[in-house]
Parts: sequence; structure tokens; C-alpha cells
Amino acid sequence: MPSMHQTASLLLAIASVCLAQRSSNISICDKYTTALFHQNTGANQYKLLTYLVNTVVIGGYNNSHAAAPTVKVPGILAPGEFNGTKVNLLPYFDGGLNSTNRGGGAGVAVNFLDGGGAKPVMANKPANSDGSAQSKLLTHLYSYFGILLGCSQSGKDGFPAYDGEKSQYDVHKYMGLDAYRIGYFISQVGLAASSFGVSTEDVASVADALNGAFGVKCAPATAIDPGQGPQLQSICVADSCPQAPMGDCAPYGTSAGEPLVANATLALGEGRNGTASSEASASTAGKNGGVTGPKPTGTGTGTGTGTGTGTGKSKSSSSATVLDANMWSRVLVGAAILCIFSWCS
Repeated sequence: MPSMHQTASLLLAIASVCLAQRSSNISICDKYTTALFHQNTGANQYKLLTYLVNTVVIGGYNNSHAAAPTVKVPGILAPGEFNGTKVNLLPYFDGGLNSTNRGGGAGVAVNFLDGGGAKPVMANKPANSDGSAQSKLLTHLYSYFGILLGCSQSGKDGFPAYDGEKSQYDVHKYMGLDAYRIGYFISQVGLAASSFGVSTEDVASVADALNGAFGVKCAPATAIDPGQGPQLQSICVADSCPQAPMGDCAPYGTSAGEPLVANATLALGEGRNGTASSEASASTAGKNGGVTGPKPTGTGTGTGTGTGTGTGKSKSSSSATVLDANMWSRVLVGAAILCIFSWCS
């Protein structure tokens, strides 16, 4: 495992190519692995995905040394805003909500921060213990991202193959996700990529694909991993989610709606039996339970502002837009799904 100093030096190497246009025959993963680590090996590709995913989750822990240090990445665990609506994803990860699919016919709470939380992640590891839920979540994300970003060495030497669930709808169906939560997640992916020097063009292509593949409801079954065959992949289920063109809601069944609160203290007002949890009550004062956090700022696929305190529905300075259903066709015709959004439990 590289030291923080070695990591900083490697991150700086990407700056020299961040303005280069990606060739049509090289994936985003291969391009930036070569830029960052020089050798496009399976181990180096996995290292790139580790840095990217860890930054998406906890924010820019290497930002002071990154190729684009002016890009601030709060991370998905920090409360923020998307298109004027407050968002707090932390309760989905710390056991505050009955939102995972591990309960069979009902959502159950799982603490995905049981492997040391941010401390091992800042050391470029998934967790302190291999048997933790945190380790399983993050290592699944590393491998899943590898497939979706087109890593040529995915599943080969030094890059563990993805062995998680096939359908992202099945993974997320008890989370009750809306366009604002998904939009905020994708904005953090874009900011994390930008902070490592990924070009604006490449960030936009990934964001468009994410919006089209996962930010619509009732999408036809799609093969994200070719080895797993077509699966239901729509994650967005709320009224704010645009329906996919040629979408069919029947296979998805009835939405489970907002998850039930498992721990009121950890839920921070999210979920049913909480306060101001759904998009319909997004204007309720103090949606994030008065808990403050870093303000999402910077550039990328879109950012938000705000800390979850105060009253009313404030306007975001985000440059992102509400998810657009016509992006689905761009995914099918364009990048053959360069998707990232997956909490692969």
C-alpha cells in the first residue's frame, strides 16, 4: 500500500494529460490508469478505482495534493443539496434506515461503516477488517466500477472480479431513492473524478451514462455486466424520477417507498417515522436534523451548497440539472453504459 506521500506524487502525474482527448478505442479506466501509474496493469487499475471510490465516499482526503486541488469533494456521506433540495445519504450507510435488501421481503438496517469508517479509507483501504460490511461494500464498488468504466484488466491478475448482485434494482429497492439523492450522488462522482484531473468531456460522458442507466424508473432489463445478462437496473423510484423511454414498470412491481427508520438518532430525520424525509416534504425546516457538514462546492457534473440547517427549501448553486429521461438513448447509442452508481451490498 503506498504512503500518503507516494499517493500525492502519483496523483500529480495525471495533470499532464488531463486536457487530452480520450481516444475512441481506449476506456476511461485504461486512459487514467496509464496517466496516473504509467503501467496499465490490473493492480494499477484496481488502485485507481480504490482512490476514486474512496474519494466519492468520504470526500477529497487527498485534495491538497490532487491534480485539480481547487475542486472540493464533500463526499456522499456529507449532507448537501441538489437542485435546491437538501440531501443526506449518511443514514443509508450507518444503519439509521431499514434500507438494504438483506431482509428478504423487507428492508433491514446495516452499518456499512463497521470497518473503521473513514480512517482506513483515508489510508487507501476499504476497511480495517476483511469480514466487515464496510469491506464488502467498498470492494464490490471497486470491482463494479471497473466493469462500468471499461477497465481492460477487470477480473484479471490484481483486479478481483465483481461477485455481487446482478440487478441494481434489487440492491436498492428498499431505499426509496429520488432524483435529488441520485443527482447528488452522481455530482460527487463527477467532482471526485475532476479532482483527479479527469477531463470535463470524460466526466460528462460518465454522468450522462449514469443518469440514463440509473436515474430513470422502469427501464428495460439491461446487461451492465455482460457475464450476468440483462437485469433490472433502475434505481430511481420516486415521482421525481423520469420514466425511461420504452420503460415497463410491471417487472419492478410496487415501490416500497421511503425506508422505515431503524434508529431515530442515526436517521437524522430521514425515512418513514422520521421528519421531512421525502421529496414531498423537502421544504420542511431542518431536513438534515440540524447536523452540519461540509458545503459541497467546486466544479464537475454539478455541486450543491448547504449544510442541512436552517429553514425552508433553499436554492442550490448547483450547475447540475434534474435527471433527463432522454439520456437513456444516449447511453444505448453512445458509451455502452459507462455507469458507476452502485451500492453493491
